[in-house]
Amino acid sequence: MKKLVCMFFVLLFVSQTSFAYPKQHPFPPFHIAGNLYYVGADDLASYLVVTPKGNILINSNLAIDVPMIKASVEKLGFKWSDTKILLISHAHFDHAAGSQLIKQQTPAKYMVMDSDVALVESGGKTDFHYANDPSMFFSSTKVDKVLHDGDQVKLGGTVLTAHLTPGHTKGCTTWTMQVNDHGKPYQVVIVGSLNVNPGYKLVDNKTYPHIAKDYQHAFKVVKALHGDIFLGAHAMYFDLNKKYQLLGQTRSNPFVDPAGYKRHIAQKEHEFTNELQRQKHHIEQ
Repeated sequence: MKKLVCMFFVLLFVSQTSFAYPKQHPFPPFHIAGNLYYVGADDLASYLVVTPKGNILINSNLAIDVPMIKASVEKLGFKWSDTKILLISHAHFDHAAGSQLIKQQTPAKYMVMDSDVALVESGGKTDFHYANDPSMFFSSTKVDKVLHDGDQVKLGGTVLTAHLTPGHTKGCTTWTMQVNDHGKPYQVVIVGSLNVNPGYKLVDNKTYPHIAKDYQHAFKVVKALHGDIFLGAHAMYFDLNKKYQLLGQTRSNPFVDPAGYKRHIAQKEHEFTNELQRQKHHIEQ
């Protein structure tokens, strides 16, 4: 009987923690450009920004992924203990669940956009859409510094700018920075997320009344940004595997893809507009 009870709770735990994401697989860590490196999995993206004063990590991903991220950082020749700042793209469990563990293992200061702070510190329990879905909860983590739209995160001569691109979460953040690679400057854009998740109410949303206007603001922001190197919170946004396979095969860096950045924005805006019109039409019926 005890074995059956234990098995029940194991199955319950697995079902709750695997709701939104299949198991992530290691991806070879690599140099993107300048002082920017990829240290994420095959879809959940994490980035390492290396500076003389310590390093910045963007996205902690799932808690189970933290050892994978740590191994990638060390495989590149950098020290995990040199992680001084931890940032996220947005406060969903697949990008923020590992933050508590990273803070325990490193001296990193956790910096989060103001509108996502409550979500991070509640472990997902204050989410406008997933507040009643335990499978989306994660370990609550204390935020060390609250960021606001346009704030700059500076370390060792590197500057990252936080752009509020809300909708996906209220504090969804798109990061920009400039890198210099082989004597050329490039503007990097790391898109937080422009996705409209299944079940999101864009019309008559009582827990997020201005969600549609926030998405529209997000599209306005990202369209105004210039992106030479196009990255994002998920590898699928920017065809990670395809571009990685091209590294070293051509003289140009495949991650320099301003056209791909524009295509991604256009596609996501098209999806948002269609979904908004569908929901409006449904209500009118």
